[in-house]
Amino acid sequence: MLKYQPRIIDDELKRKLIVGAVLIKGPKWCGKTWTAQEQAKSSLLMDDPEKKEQNIALAKNSPSIALEGETPRLIDEWQLVPKLWDAVRFEVDKRNVPSQFILTGSAVPVDMNKVDHSGTGRIAQLLMRPMSLFESKESSGEVSLKDLFTSPSQISGSSKLGLRELAFVSCRGGWPRAINYSGEDALTLSESYYDGLAENDISRVDGVRRSSNIAQKILRSYARNQAQQVSLETIREDTASGDGISVSIDTIYDYVETLRKLFVIEDSPAWNPNLRSKAAVRTTDTRYFVDPSIATQALGLSPDDLIQDLNTFGFIFETLCVRDLRIYAESIGKTISHYRDSSGLECDAVVHSKDGKYGLIQIKLGSDDETIEQAANKLIQLSRSIDESKMEKPAFCMILVGNAPNAYRRDDGIFVVPIGCLKN
Repeated sequence: MLKYQPRIIDDELKRKLIVGAVLIKGPKWCGKTWTAQEQAKSSLLMDDPEKKEQNIALAKNSPSIALEGETPRLIDEWQLVPKLWDAVRFEVDKRNVPSQFILTGSAVPVDMNKVDHSGTGRIAQLLMRPMSLFESKESSGEVSLKDLFTSPSQISGSSKLGLRELAFVSCRGGWPRAINYSGEDALTLSESYYDGLAENDISRVDGVRRSSNIAQKILRSYARNQAQQVSLETIREDTASGDGISVSIDTIYDYVETLRKLFVIEDSPAWNPNLRSKAAVRTTDTRYFVDPSIATQALGLSPDDLIQDLNTFGFIFETLCVRDLRIYAESIGKTISHYRDSSGLECDAVVHSKDGKYGLIQIKLGSDDETIEQAANKLIQLSRSIDESKMEKPAFCMILVGNAPNAYRRDDGIFVVPIGCLKN
């Protein structure tokens, strides 16, 4: 039996259950049900093959009975009977105590027009992603993102992840089942996720039959444009390369929106700070998948392929880092954006919060002196461009690297941190 590995989101689930009920949403296969079962005291597994028809009939005819059981009670695949949503909201109101229900389901979203109430104030929502390197125990966690906001005078930490290990975890991804296996077995499990996505899930969102061939072309184009600010028109033009078959822009919008609903695509929005300069801030999103393995599968790349093509590996590595940064940042109440302006100045990730505090991060696969110096100069240039009369100066500047053994603080105050020793 596969062993559950604790998730960063565990504490957030406990905290949000004070509302009464929590809906865990996220990509298929990221471990939503598994995590919910760790905290649930009873469960109704709607999709249990032996009881599916019976469970659906019970939920439709007597939803209050379906919700009976020790709490928190897990209702898995709740969307099979959308009226369960209203039943949960009603029970939370009636009981007026915390920690009543956890709702999980497939990544295919329910038609919320079939429910009467939004659930605001009764059903909290929690976004779950694949596992970070810290959760999969491949990051030592010696450097805390939260602690960097206090700008410590020194940091320390060591990473055991070299180029080959980073290539493997990028292709395997953060899928919990795959993490429980090694070598080719783990890669095969990630491949099966991608195949199911392109062949089946793309049409299960809303019952509209979509072409797996077009889906794969769009996924490949998205993968080729990972970590870049390209328009959907550029994606459309890219899909026509090779066979010359043109896909309309409306089709691109439809498929991309569908992939967002499946939590497969998670682009990074632009950050818009107050600057001294008059440079225009670019507002195009940076294109990312929720997990780097989707990009490697779309392009048919193995760990050895990444080692042989460090340029492509750099973009895939950035997706890996942004995945982990999102998980870490959200657990400490912060969000991730990117920055780029008309002068060419850019920052791969900006960690910021509602209180105005923020950190600037450049992401680099390599850690040679020239690469580190170039990244540091960009961070210094952007820091000096901030109008400190209108907003705070950055709490920290960090170069997040891949192939490096140790974390340290430079004389100019910039942190150099391998992804293999970062945590929330």
